[in-house]
Amino acid sequence: MKVRRALVSVSDKAGLADLARTLTDLGVEILSTGGTAETLKGMGVPVTSVDSVTGQPEILGGRVKTLHPRIHGGILAREDVGQDLADMEASGIGPIDLVVVNLYPFEQWVQRRGVTHQDLIEKIDIGGPTMVRAAAKNHARVGIVTSPSQYAQVQDELVRTGGELGDETRFGLAMRAFQLTARYDAAIANWMGEHEGEFPDQLLFGFDKSFDVSYGENPHQRGAYYTERGARTHLLSRVEKLHGKDLSFNNLLDLDGARRLASEFELPACVIVKHNNPCGVAVAQDVMTAYTRARDCDPVSAYGGVIVLNRAVDRALGELLASTFIEVLIAPGYEKAALEALTVKPNTRILVNHERRLNNPGERDVRRVVGGLLVQDRDADTEERASMSVVTARHPTEREWGDLLFAWRVCKHVKSNAIILARDLATVGIGAGQMSRVDSVRLSIEKAQSPVEGSVLASDAFFPFADGPEAAVHAGVTAIVQPGGSIRDSEVVAACDAADIAMVFTDRRHFRH
Repeated sequence: MKVRRALVSVSDKAGLADLARTLTDLGVEILSTGGTAETLKGMGVPVTSVDSVTGQPEILGGRVKTLHPRIHGGILAREDVGQDLADMEASGIGPIDLVVVNLYPFEQWVQRRGVTHQDLIEKIDIGGPTMVRAAAKNHARVGIVTSPSQYAQVQDELVRTGGELGDETRFGLAMRAFQLTARYDAAIANWMGEHEGEFPDQLLFGFDKSFDVSYGENPHQRGAYYTERGARTHLLSRVEKLHGKDLSFNNLLDLDGARRLASEFELPACVIVKHNNPCGVAVAQDVMTAYTRARDCDPVSAYGGVIVLNRAVDRALGELLASTFIEVLIAPGYEKAALEALTVKPNTRILVNHERRLNNPGERDVRRVVGGLLVQDRDADTEERASMSVVTARHPTEREWGDLLFAWRVCKHVKSNAIILARDLATVGIGAGQMSRVDSVRLSIEKAQSPVEGSVLASDAFFPFADGPEAAVHAGVTAIVQPGGSIRDSEVVAACDAADIAMVFTDRRHFRH
């Protein structure tokens, strides 16, 4: 397909000068509108204004510019259909072979604070998507370019072929064009759907592939990482990989869980995750201490884990970390000497986290099921001490309160049934994913690498029987935090009173399946 006539109307002017000069050098006539035409003229590029083609000036404050038969007829006409050619001749319509359009930045505007409803209405592009869809539909004859990122490919091919675009190129551009308009309309529909409430009748998602991973959870499964359009942050936003192998599917899953848990703490903290469950968590006066105490909770499981630190890594900590096997390490910074020690191992994935923005407010949790989705609010809230109630005769000491609140924050990030043993703001034992809550208690005790005496326990949901607390008391637990709500709460509380330990109810559970 020879490009003789191109329509160029862009909101984003990046790369426009080079593209326009390429077209001009190839003898292509450029039609343009409004601000784009003025920009091109300022560059010294010959431009034919759209209103001189249509015989109709722009009206309604620019809302109507290209919606005209001499524009859309030129785009949609089929060169192998005699009636189309006859209609074009009768109406004085010239063919348009290339359309270069990018749309009003609605997606960027909808994320801004303080933008009014009317502001957003005016950022809904009408003429642009119409031209994009028309050109994409007629890709057998017309090329459609919708992003500055496509300019180089198109320019190279035009120059190489003397002004022609091949069938495969036009098809690929058309596919991207329809993806763009689908994404654009989804953004508008989702914004308007917010007026229906938290869960609108239709939920439209848009994601862009960031990269392929070598495989999924298992080698026989393919995998890729996508980011959600319009999201303020994502798992790897402002994250820089300094060293190591490519991130795997399972690395990303574990990194997500570890980063979510680490975000619970402002003090120096370390979170170690293995198979999407924390195996060690601690906060301390410094990050070195936090790491060693998190590791010592379950050093066998910590081997080959994903480690998140919320403080920079100095030389001493870098050398200590380098002495063990780590799948992924992420921190807000590294001393040069720390990196020198860590990069001795070629495969360790070392990431630096530059992200300082808060997570996306109101983000929903989405789970894929056969033929559909389960959608819920993300479990982002954490109960504070003031909202909890002591239900036993003995109240927690201040030290116990600190450990209870710490354990409760960790607990909601562990697979249910979840039990956390903690002492001095570090996990002592973690019981995860058991079908019976008392088995989770026993597992947490068995996993403990240090004495359980004097530790506290957090349970993500109520104890249906007194056997769980009794097993904890027998191991030396002195205080328990749990949601409450069982029909046998009185028996559970009585067992704690009989052992003279403290129990706190939160009145909210935190299942994680």
